[in-house]
Amino acid sequence: MNAKDQVFTEDNSAFEPLYAGRAPVEGLGMRFGFAPWDIGEPQAVVVDLERDGGFRGRVLDAGCGRGGHAIYLAGRGHRVTGVDSSPSAIAQAEERARDQGAEVEFVVADATRLDGVEGGFATVLDYGLYHCLKDEQRVRYAEALHRVCEPGARLQLFSFSETAPPGLPPAWLRVSRANLEAHLGTHWRILDIRETSSATRFTRAFLEEQRDKAPEGQAAFDPSGLGEDERGRILLPMWNVRAERR
Repeated sequence: MNAKDQVFTEDNSAFEPLYAGRAPVEGLGMRFGFAPWDIGEPQAVVVDLERDGGFRGRVLDAGCGRGGHAIYLAGRGHRVTGVDSSPSAIAQAEERARDQGAEVEFVVADATRLDGVEGGFATVLDYGLYHCLKDEQRVRYAEALHRVCEPGARLQLFSFSETAPPGLPPAWLRVSRANLEAHLGTHWRILDIRETSSATRFTRAFLEEQRDKAPEGQAAFDPSGLGEDERGRILLPMWNVRAERR
């Protein structure tokens, strides 16, 4: 496989090859051709957040992928712009939105720059982007979000935490409280950091099969140590960060 087509590695967080169907995910002793975070419906924590008034004004979905959350929020009456660096993801998001009759603006853009993205957002949703960035990118990302948001805007950020058992998520995707405070704090006043979880398309049976097929010593995860929801989907620990634009 061409190195530029590899995904899910510490050195490459660009998911265009996966969204474009060019390359499966490989790593941690696993191989699969789907986006495990794309569960075909909004995450329960995002649904709860919307129900509780967590989104107001214009909403930016940063790292929107195939647009599941952007489309859901638009369906709830919000004016939403979804941004992702993957052209294939954005094309699929636009098709999904058309199929569901949702009005969403989708833009191909680097979230650490947000070139071409009109400002004036009152709420930002980041579901799983921050933990894909390196520290120097996180600084630029916090600055870019600050630039396109209005005073007092709210950031709703979900990122893998370091509290999971060894294996999944991989170590380079785990984020500490200190990291969040250090890289967001200059531009965003952190109001709260709490633990929650993210549903995935993984099941215990799938992970056990992957572990059993992996060469000896390469499966760096133990499926028995991971929780699951009522539908048998593996849950991974997340931080939910609530912050306000300085």
